[in-house]
Amino acid sequence: MLLKNINTAFILGAGLGTRLRPLTENTPKPLLAIHGRPIITYAMEHLRLEGIKRFIVNTHHCAEKYAEAFPGGNWQDIPITFRHEPVLLDTAGGIKNIEDLIADEERIIVYNGDVITNIPLALLIEGHFELKSSVTLALRSSGQLLNVNIDKDNYVCDLRHILKNSGVKRCLFAGIYIVEKAFLKRLEGGRIESIVFPLIEMIKENPHSVGGIVIDDGYWHDLGTVMEYEKLNKTVIT
Repeated sequence: MLLKNINTAFILGAGLGTRLRPLTENTPKPLLAIHGRPIITYAMEHLRLEGIKRFIVNTHHCAEKYAEAFPGGNWQDIPITFRHEPVLLDTAGGIKNIEDLIADEERIIVYNGDVITNIPLALLIEGHFELKSSVTLALRSSGQLLNVNIDKDNYVCDLRHILKNSGVKRCLFAGIYIVEKAFLKRLEGGRIESIVFPLIEMIKENPHSVGGIVIDDGYWHDLGTVMEYEKLNKTVIT
């Protein structure tokens, strides 16, 4: 299904992968192999099937490994633009760092490079346009870290319990979200910052600025530890 008005995905590939050491000492976490192929290609396949036409990947740790993994600068004929971060900028800083690669009035899908999932992204897209939010998060109803709260209208009302607003439901953040280009104007270039704090400030200003779409269909795996990585390598992914 074509993702209407969304052609670009930004896949976060710059992390240090500290929880997966020693596996990540000489390899970026998204390039570790699951069933013989890099983790990041599962994200690319997921996005390709939904109509994405361009990938942007940020790099930092062992950045040269990405050029080795994708020598033609593309995957399945979809072009990849690599944006290096000499200093690791975290999520908000990384998004700001690709601002010049995004056209005005464009929106992008941001996708954690260490997530393997087949959740129906069309539901996230539909929800984003219905809510008319600046940022919309894909959420799950269950998981170990239920630290995103949504209200009755599917707007995020708290993150990490910072605002002490419990809303009507606690959710797991699935590591995938839609960002409008206009949101990037809120961010400061070169600043090392998590996406959480700009989102909190935006929620304070406008309770209807950040959407949260609960999508429990499909599988979802977060490669957070060596144990989870080894377990997934023994699991059939369908």
